[in-house]
Parts: sequence; C-alpha cells; structure tokens
Amino acid sequence: MPRLRRVNQSYQKEEKQKETNLKNRQKSIKEVEKERRETVLGVALGNDNKGFALLQKMGYKRGQALGKKGDGIVEPIPLNLKTDRGGIGHEEMKKRKAAEDLENYRRKIQMSKCNEEQAADDFRLRMKSKKEKLKQEADLRRSQRACLHLDEQKGVQTPRESWYWPATGQQEEDEEVEEEDDDPEEDLNTLDKLQILTSYLRGEHFYCVWCGTAYQDENDLCANCPGNTSEDHD
Repeated sequence: MPRLRRVNQSYQKEEKQKETNLKNRQKSIKEVEKERRETVLGVALGNDNKGFALLQKMGYKRGQALGKKGDGIVEPIPLNLKTDRGGIGHEEMKKRKAAEDLENYRRKIQMSKCNEEQAADDFRLRMKSKKEKLKQEADLRRSQRACLHLDEQKGVQTPRESWYWPATGQQEEDEEVEEEDDDPEEDLNTLDKLQILTSYLRGEHFYCVWCGTAYQDENDLCANCPGNTSEDHD
C-alpha cells in the first residue's frame, strides 16, 4: 500500500507539472493571432463600427436580412483564412482541372463503349454476310445440278454458259485460265450467277430450286411458287 500511494503521488506531481508548463509556455504567434481572431469574430458588431452605423441610419435593424426586399444575407461573409503557400486562385484551378479530368475520363469511357458496340455490330454484319454467301453458294450448286439434270432430259448436250452446270476437274482448270484472260469487270459473283440461273430454270424448265419442283407450265409456276428468291420461301 505505501508503495502504491507513492506511485499515485508521483503521477499527480507529473500531471501538475505538465499543467504548469502549459500555462507558463509562451504561445506562438499563430496561436495568439488565432485567439485574437476568434475573440473578435465572436463579438457582434457594435454602434462604434462605422459600417454598422451607416446601415442603422438607412433603417437596418440587428438580425434583419440585407436587401430592399429582405432576401439577402443575415450573417456577415465568413472569413476564410488561407494557411497554405498556394497562390490566389490555385484551389479553383485545381477544382477546374479535376472537373476537366473527370469529364475527359467520362468521354473516354463513352467513346470506348461506342467503339465496342460498333465492333460488335461489325462482327455481326460480317458473320451475317458470310452466312449469306455460304447459302448462296449452296443454292448455286443445287441450281447447277438441277440445270444439268433437266437439260439432259431435254437432250441438251452443252450448257448455255459453262457455269450453268457443275464444273468437272478439267472444266475448273479451263475456267481458271479464262478468268485470268477475261476483264475483271465482266466477272459475275455468286449472287449474279444464282439470279441468272434461277431465271433460266424458271423460264426454260418451269423449275424452282427452293420448291424442288418442276411445274407443268408458267401459269402453274406463278400460281404455286412463292417467288424467285430464297427469302420468298422462308
């Protein structure tokens, strides 16, 4: 117990010494200025203030808002003390730059999103175009086989055009040589060949490759076939 009492007494002495040191310590200039500023700002303006006296002469009453209609400020404009080393307007410039950076970032995100959507649309269009091209090539091969079969039934020995019938190995080599000699502008793509051959089959044989039927005559073809394209048969 005596030892514990001595410890408590020692602790109390230290606390008193600290309080004494704080009271006797000389305050810094900033601390003194802060205390004076808080003291002055904490006191309302009195009649000895020239500005306040002028307001009272013009009919102003304490606690009343400024303005002809009384919709102005009631309290004085607060004092914003500048403590950093930045120049005047530096904070506004930082805020403006931060806002610009944010806007640029949002614009970049929006552009990236638009680019991704455009890339997805382009990919879908390429896949659709590729699928349509493969379907056209398949329809052309079917039309060529049907044309060969129907022409042979009529006793036709040679096709009207070389590509009307399916090409054999030798014919493919001959066509490659002819394509090298021909003008590129006169070449027909798959869709052009399919349309021409479809017209030939419908006109000469009353045959529709998508119906898979050889009709009796033109009237029968027009009455029962939905159309002369693949889309008409979907």
